[in-house]
Amino acid sequence: MASAIETTLGNTETSLTLLKVLAANSFDSILITDATASGKITYANKAFKKLTGHDPSAVIGKTPRILQGPGTDKKVINRLTEALRSGGKFEGKAINYKKDGTPFIMYWRVLPIKVGGTIEAWIAIQREGSAI
Repeated sequence: MASAIETTLGNTETSLTLLKVLAANSFDSILITDATASGKITYANKAFKKLTGHDPSAVIGKTPRILQGPGTDKKVINRLTEALRSGGKFEGKAINYKKDGTPFIMYWRVLPIKVGGTIEAWIAIQREGSAI
């Protein structure tokens, strides 16, 4: 039995349009990276710019490490790295840095995008936490 979302996403054109609208209009930052070891950014939505100050078009081809800095907890990054290696999910919070160097607390989830059991990409859903 198909779930409600599977029924809604019945054909490819509808699926793609729905996902574009969802990503472009989300209140949360959405970042997609490729599945390579370097994890280069392939997509960032408008909320990513609001969260980080980085223009989405300027981060394509870079890695999410552009958000890290001296206050970023290496233990959290190590947990993220392990989740990426094992193909699992990750959820955490860390101090990251906006384009202008302002630190902020970022909560995020990272999920593998699997097609036929193969990871094709990673998606990160991010939001700002309480002020530092």
